[in-house]
Amino acid sequence: MALEEGPVAAAKNSPAALRLVIATGTEQCARVAESFGVKPLARFTPQAYAIRRWKSGAASAVIVLGADPAGAMYGGLDVAEAVQLNRLPELREGDHAPYIPRRGIKFNIPLDLRTPSYSDNSHAAQMNIPEVWSFDFWRTFLDHMARHRFNVLTLWNLHPFPSLVRVPEFPDVALADVKRTLVPMDDSYSHSGSDMVRPALLARTETVKKMSIAEKIQFWRDVMQYAQDRGIEVYWFTWNIFTFGADGRYGITPEQDNLKTIDYFRASVRELVLTYPLLAGIGITAGEHMQDRQDEFSKEQWLWKTYGEGIRDALRRQPGRDLRLIHRYHMTSQDEIFKAWKDYPGTFELSFKYSIAHMYSIPNPPYIQPVLEHLPAGRKTWLTVRNDDIYSFRWGDPDYARAYLRHIPSADKIAGFYMGPDGYIWGREFLSREPETPRELVMEKQWFSFLLWGRLAYDPAIPNEHFGRVAQLRFPEVPSETLLAAWSAASKVFPLITRFFWGDIDVRWFPEACQSHWKHRGFYTVRDFIEGKTMPGSGVLSILEWRKRRLAGEPPAGTTPLDIAASLEQAASLALDTLPALRARQGNNKELRHTLGDIEAMAWLGRYYAAKIRGAADLALFDGTGKIAERDSALRHLRRAVDCWERYADIYAAQYEQPRLYNRVGWVNIPEAIAKVRRDVDMARQWKPGTVHDSQPGGHADQPFRK
Repeated sequence: MALEEGPVAAAKNSPAALRLVIATGTEQCARVAESFGVKPLARFTPQAYAIRRWKSGAASAVIVLGADPAGAMYGGLDVAEAVQLNRLPELREGDHAPYIPRRGIKFNIPLDLRTPSYSDNSHAAQMNIPEVWSFDFWRTFLDHMARHRFNVLTLWNLHPFPSLVRVPEFPDVALADVKRTLVPMDDSYSHSGSDMVRPALLARTETVKKMSIAEKIQFWRDVMQYAQDRGIEVYWFTWNIFTFGADGRYGITPEQDNLKTIDYFRASVRELVLTYPLLAGIGITAGEHMQDRQDEFSKEQWLWKTYGEGIRDALRRQPGRDLRLIHRYHMTSQDEIFKAWKDYPGTFELSFKYSIAHMYSIPNPPYIQPVLEHLPAGRKTWLTVRNDDIYSFRWGDPDYARAYLRHIPSADKIAGFYMGPDGYIWGREFLSREPETPRELVMEKQWFSFLLWGRLAYDPAIPNEHFGRVAQLRFPEVPSETLLAAWSAASKVFPLITRFFWGDIDVRWFPEACQSHWKHRGFYTVRDFIEGKTMPGSGVLSILEWRKRRLAGEPPAGTTPLDIAASLEQAASLALDTLPALRARQGNNKELRHTLGDIEAMAWLGRYYAAKIRGAADLALFDGTGKIAERDSALRHLRRAVDCWERYADIYAAQYEQPRLYNRVGWVNIPEAIAKVRRDVDMARQWKPGTVHDSQPGGHADQPFRK
């Protein structure tokens, strides 16, 4: 039966006053548009869709024309949202296509004690091992991804193969069941991941789920099918060379020149591709556990012999399949990559850490520029957008997210992005003192943040008013305009402080706790703030740069530390001044109460950093001049910082369990840190002029053009 004689005719002749019609694909969309006499879909690009309105007498229809199933789904979600917001009559006609074609999530996945992720020595990872083997978890996770318009899921693990595939040449490597250690984790693990599986951990284990390798394979096939049904591509990423779960069997070791290991990896990659026909691609890293050799076992030669040849082996059996290979720039060079991978039989792309570890810093990070200048024509890179700034809080500043996404380079150079942490697990949250049952997914708890990043990545023109309406639906107790003003103001704290006090990778700077785990530095003192560097490209002067110009009588050339302090104070005050009226109306809404608690905590953290910066600036002047008045002013600001941290710690501890172990910054205990905050006052009181040191540890950016 022709479409005009079947479903379309039924929709046009339905007795309902309002009809919803969804079409997908070139032919179907053209027929629906012609039958209803509406404007056809403007562009048949992936994920594109159009909303059309039709009216005939008392009857009307909302028509979604989707270029493909994903576009039809997104259009349908627009209509559903309009219904929820009671704004369907105002839903306007329009054509929509993605601003950034691939919008992804980076998920360090803790599969098993024996096949750990990079983040496993942490509470979040250990508690999430059972969750990542629950289909209910992935159903909810993938549904939320689709609603927020994310369409790429990247799963990162040091050596996932024993938990994912059965390799005929190495059958005993495949792991049955899902195991977790009963030995408490600590902060003594290497940041390279090399000792993530210790003998002591294997000596005391528990089985959290009984599964054969065949059941595991079916599980991940089901997950990938569910993802595909929601327009989501799935990728597996690895670091190298790790052999956890296989080490010692069949002569397999992590040695780079071990031919048996090369054979094993090549066969494992082949089986990964063959076992999962819906796998969109594989991502690889030339590290963290590889040697800089210049022979036949160099990093890139090893990766080609294992991943490259393994994929080629699989594609010989599955001709016509395009498996995307994403090669990270990290710990290698562009010249070496292209030389080794010149014969790759499919889509070959790169990946670069766009803001290193801190997406909440400035919206236009400078590190990508050398890549763009040297990237050959026709080549593209993905952006790894690392969020190692915010683990606890519900962030929400649409203006910052929009600006960040608009600054992402154009699609002729950029394949897409995936955002996520290395120091936390975006599974279920295990911080709350008042958890839901089951515990919320991080994506559920931080729903507004994921909503902003996903929706604005698809369409950065969505106005703030729309997000206000969504927030009003979620929290009808309070006026959305007031809530969003407080929320976005408090959320400015993290970008402001991180552009001022810069530690490029996560082990060097965790702003929630003002600490690092770099060489066991711990809490950052007022001296650290005086001697610290600001983010490259931010235009922010460090305290020593500012002091030098001030003592020389020169005007500041850029944003000063005191400007940052004033901005922090302003943002915090706006949020805190607004909160009493919001709290008076929160009623019994626990989620709203917790959201307001996060806003208040971020605001007091902002006030703490404002006072600490002012104290550090005055102390730096005292160091240069010896004027007692400057030291006394520093002491006043640092005492104020103590008061602010105490308020911050009280609010934090009321909502979140402490202490908590994070794999990249170690133990975090916000309330106990007050003793370290108070030491800044003692340090300032005992300060001797002329004792500042102007030296800092080096950076850790990718080096894509190293020879």
